[in-house]
Amino acid sequence: MRIAMIGTGYVGLVSGVCFSDFGHDVTCVDKAEEKITMLQAGKVPIYEPGLDVLMAKNVAAGRLSFTNDLVSAVDGADAVFIAVGTPTRRGDGHADLTYVMAAAEEIAHAMTGYTVVITKSTVPVGTNRKVREVIKAANPKAEFDVASNPEFLREGAAIDDFMRPDRVVVGVESDRAADVMAEIYRPLYLRDFPILTTDLESAEMIKYAANAFLAAKITFINEIAGLCERTGADVKEVSRGIGLDGRIGNKFLHAGPGYGGSCFPKDTAALARIGQDHAFPMQITETVMRVNDAVKKRMIEKIREACGDSFNGKTVAVLGVTFKPNTDDMRDAPSLTIVPALIGGGAKVRVVDPQGKSEGEELLPGVEWVDDPYAAAMGADAIVLLTEWNEFRALNLSQMADAMKSPRMVDLRNIYSRDKALKSGFETYVGVGR
Repeated sequence: MRIAMIGTGYVGLVSGVCFSDFGHDVTCVDKAEEKITMLQAGKVPIYEPGLDVLMAKNVAAGRLSFTNDLVSAVDGADAVFIAVGTPTRRGDGHADLTYVMAAAEEIAHAMTGYTVVITKSTVPVGTNRKVREVIKAANPKAEFDVASNPEFLREGAAIDDFMRPDRVVVGVESDRAADVMAEIYRPLYLRDFPILTTDLESAEMIKYAANAFLAAKITFINEIAGLCERTGADVKEVSRGIGLDGRIGNKFLHAGPGYGGSCFPKDTAALARIGQDHAFPMQITETVMRVNDAVKKRMIEKIREACGDSFNGKTVAVLGVTFKPNTDDMRDAPSLTIVPALIGGGAKVRVVDPQGKSEGEELLPGVEWVDDPYAAAMGADAIVLLTEWNEFRALNLSQMADAMKSPRMVDLRNIYSRDKALKSGFETYVGVGR
């Protein structure tokens, strides 16, 4: 199959590379000349484990290329994926579809034969029908179908998620489009991975419903964690106890400083707005959003209390600022709420993160970036574990405590136990829900 992937952001690049590894001829398109130049030179503009190796393999095999020229990429393509950004629109919470519709119009003018235009971007229910209208208006003679194919990629594990998915969701309205999508995903069909073929609206809704449910699950255990702190229960034991129930499952039940990233904040806001537009408020989702914001603020108070009720004049070492490990993504990370509060309160903040500096330098002005957690701990008044990178899971706590001015640990990911921290020389240990 000949595939054009419009957009080389996280979703577009990972999907394009993986489709080429399926054996398809893939051309990835982006208007950002700097990004295309980087990709053509073999450099990956995002951090995703294994992506650089897989990209180089398929470029060398002649199945993967990068260009700024949308017309040449779409000409003769069997399928064109739209994988551009849909950021939250300022003021109303809607997903901004400006880039999606602009891509659809350009695709319309570039198509030269029957083409399936597939929306990979996360879009509100009804968007694919609007994409069809835009294409039809721009090129009334175009022979095409539209399809919805939402992504379910976890940053840090995206390649494995693509190659071994829980499911692939495809929304189509014609047998011809369904056949094209089946051919694109044929390697997964052959290995019996679940492929759900449904209508356009259901495919669009599945994406939002899935992310809202996971955000609710995270927020639920974070709220239970707050109650555990008041009652003397241990949220880790509670999570284990409820997670063993097959109806609940153990994933997304780890208490922490709140969810962030490129999907959950944006998609919950968009789903809430869709509900408002259809006079059916998403009350659970709206509450999840409010509680998640409150969780982040509660983390600030935890740190403040550990620092003697004041950040002023304190030196705080923050370990991890990306929204999760194995990514450089800082979008809506809890650190963007917590770290500015520390600085605003008069603290000197040192940050250690294996991949966060590239984005974090601009997003977190005023911090000192340090490569080594032990150097960050030198003379510090407190250490805050904010992102659970593997590098922070086996620290020599005695060495860190000895280096600190006041050995206090605020472990917002419950990586360590209170007993271990205190036996290692920390005078204070604060976890979440314990």
